[in-house]
Amino acid sequence: MELLLPLLILLLLVPMFLSVRRQKKEMDRQAALQDSLSVGDRIMTTSGLYGTIRAVEDTTVELEIAPGVVATWMRLAIRDVVRDDIEEDGELDDRDGGGTDAYGRDSGVQ
Repeated sequence: MELLLPLLILLLLVPMFLSVRRQKKEMDRQAALQDSLSVGDRIMTTSGLYGTIRAVEDTTVELEIAPGVVATWMRLAIRDVVRDDIEEDGELDDRDGGGTDAYGRDSGVQ
């Protein structure tokens, strides 16, 4: 009975510790992404809008969202830098082997 309380506390603290650690890694990844933004990068915003960076300021970026259409967005709205794996006809481009999706995750396609 004496071991039950410390074991219960440990079982509650371990998942909390792992969650905080995972969240910190994600925050570090997002900060690195924000620092690496440069003109010409294809990006996706947090709302799912794709665009190309035309100018980078301290807190904002200018995104070309359609030919000749440039909009100003907060840098924090940039979710990810995407690769152009889709050719003009909508087919996947297999130059890189097709093994990862736009987020760098393994797509299972070889």
